[in-house]
Amino acid sequence: MISKQKIEYIRSLADKRGRKLAGCFVAEGEKIVSDLLKTTLHPVELYYTGKLPATFELPAFHLPNILISEKEMERISAFKTPASLLALFEIPSYQEIELPVLNGLGLVLDGIQDPGNLGTIVRTADWFGISDLYCSPECADIYNPKCVQSTMGALARVRVHYTDLTKLTRKALNQKIHIYGTFMEGENLFETSLDSPALIVMGSEGKGISPELLPYLTRKISIPAFPAGTNQLESLNVAVSAAIVCAEFRRRVQRD
Repeated sequence: MISKQKIEYIRSLADKRGRKLAGCFVAEGEKIVSDLLKTTLHPVELYYTGKLPATFELPAFHLPNILISEKEMERISAFKTPASLLALFEIPSYQEIELPVLNGLGLVLDGIQDPGNLGTIVRTADWFGISDLYCSPECADIYNPKCVQSTMGALARVRVHYTDLTKLTRKALNQKIHIYGTFMEGENLFETSLDSPALIVMGSEGKGISPELLPYLTRKISIPAFPAGTNQLESLNVAVSAAIVCAEFRRRVQRD
């Protein structure tokens, strides 16, 4: 049984303002919740319908876990088709923003506002061993339920920072970190030299990379269409672009 007050509280976490006030976010689904429970993230409460799956492991410390009805789960879920498992986690606070070192790679997201794209980019970063994502304040909130869902648990392994990108890129340059910006018109990604450590700046599909970041870019790169000069679209989806660029960077590092 769950109180009306608690239902209203959990539902308020679907809103950025509610999450900021509470310092918590919601994760739904066995895989996502399981992955997040294995990290340093701090779980607050867990709600489930029926029996907990046999493969599901609760943390060693006491975690309030509450059996609720499917109707109640529908009321607290942010989705039309609720999962059987929902958990609340504290929003992490990273004391210091670390920049990539040695063969490290980082993704810088400038104004990416689509929650699905942001979540998919976090999954991409996780796949390619990128531990840090740097977002402008205008980006979608990674703790939005749709973003959390889109990460498919990768949020457990990728730190997402919201920061002033001008200060970040200036600091990176001072630390001899290469900064690549993605553009429709730039050097061919597959033919230009790629060095590390590096940051890859991805702009929004509507506005691209902000003008104030341009002075800090060490190279402009582009993903060529095939055959050359036949591109029919204005741009690639930003999440797709991120995956292609990350794959090429990692391929070069392994080869070298």
